[in-house]
Amino acid sequence: MRRVILAAGLLLSACAAVPEAEVTMEPPHWLVIDPLPDMKSFSDRPAARPARSNSEMARDFLELTFLMESGRAIERMSRFEEPITVSMTGMVPPTAVSDLSRLLGRLRREADIDIRETRGPAAVAIEFVERRRMQALVPAAACFVVPRVTSFDDYRRVRRKSQVDWATIGTREQVAIFIPADTSPQEVRDCLHEELAQAIGPLNDLYRLSDSVFNDDNFHTVLTGFDMLILRATYAPEMHSGMTRGEAAAALPGVLARINPRGGDGTPAPDVATSRVWIHAIEEALGPTGSDRKRRAAALRALQVARAEGWQDARMAFSLFGMARLGMADEMDLSVSAFIEAVRIYHGLPEGAIHAAHIDMQMAALALSSGQADAAILLCNRAIPVATRAENAALLATLLMIRSEALRLEGRAAQARASRLESLAWARYGFGDEAEVRTRMSEIAALTPGRLAEAPTDSGDSG
Repeated sequence: MRRVILAAGLLLSACAAVPEAEVTMEPPHWLVIDPLPDMKSFSDRPAARPARSNSEMARDFLELTFLMESGRAIERMSRFEEPITVSMTGMVPPTAVSDLSRLLGRLRREADIDIRETRGPAAVAIEFVERRRMQALVPAAACFVVPRVTSFDDYRRVRRKSQVDWATIGTREQVAIFIPADTSPQEVRDCLHEELAQAIGPLNDLYRLSDSVFNDDNFHTVLTGFDMLILRATYAPEMHSGMTRGEAAAALPGVLARINPRGGDGTPAPDVATSRVWIHAIEEALGPTGSDRKRRAAALRALQVARAEGWQDARMAFSLFGMARLGMADEMDLSVSAFIEAVRIYHGLPEGAIHAAHIDMQMAALALSSGQADAAILLCNRAIPVATRAENAALLATLLMIRSEALRLEGRAAQARASRLESLAWARYGFGDEAEVRTRMSEIAALTPGRLAEAPTDSGDSG
């Protein structure tokens, strides 16, 4: 389930990328008045193969497949045993059609899964619903997947019954995915990737994974090479519904040796448990509720647990990220130090560059707000290719706008305008409707020293 609480904490949107003290409550829309260019979208590219060993892959497969997010054990593996059909109903956004087609094509090519779109009844029913209707039932979810139902109305009737308990599934035959129709194209695409992957594959998320969408930190927004390999193993002919954990563990070395020969030995590595105390603390820290004091206390608890456990993986880096985020308003020096330590860890992890790019965006915004244009440009230039490869239009648009404002400070008007227009094209995909795009971009522009003192008649042509 894609969670709003952590997505909000991760600053995937521009407005949260900077200290609150630097952003007006009502951003002046006249700061960004250019006509919006056509929406940009990403081209197809296969994901890089995972850089980890098959023994690690086997361990991660078992933990993803035989545990729920709550920590509850799943006794037997389940998957679809027939070719998988997928359909979309409800208020289907225009971009969802092409994004689903791209995703299904990748699943066929990279995960070797027999899956296709169809009209009418399907094994995987994707329904687009108004956000308010969804969150009336599941307030914390941006989108979610449910077994044994075919529609949102069906789910409303049975949501408290064992019928929708994943742990009772023998073989998957019918699931439904619910996505808000009134959200940005990127959020729709992200939901398609994460929820379809869990509809047909593992049900768990692991915070220690730095190279997967099966992680509630939501840094990765499209299926990675790791994810495709996990799904390919799930649908290998040697695997089947009803397998116990022990049976799956015995089969995995041969499966992984065949489908990932570069990975070496496939004997499962030892488990790397994550404390429920840490999980609860990180979710409280980055959740949408609670006072600043309570959230900071929770972030400190998470960091203390990570240090006590001796972690030097994605969990430690995410603890530092959370601590840094919550200290930006009044503990800037500590926040910067925590960001720097988190970046160091992320750069040593598989696919950790996108995590570091988010932090570069934070640091670039700080540099811009203090008038350090050269540092802001350097940070943005480092992060922009990473955001592009990760297909994160919201992050990419934010970085391009920060760079535009920094170029503007340096008097490079033509380059500033080009970067701003490119940012707006990506923002249309990343943030959605025109009002939202202008709000997000104007909030970033407002960081630039002297910008708020300009006359509203500024055409923006000067860059």
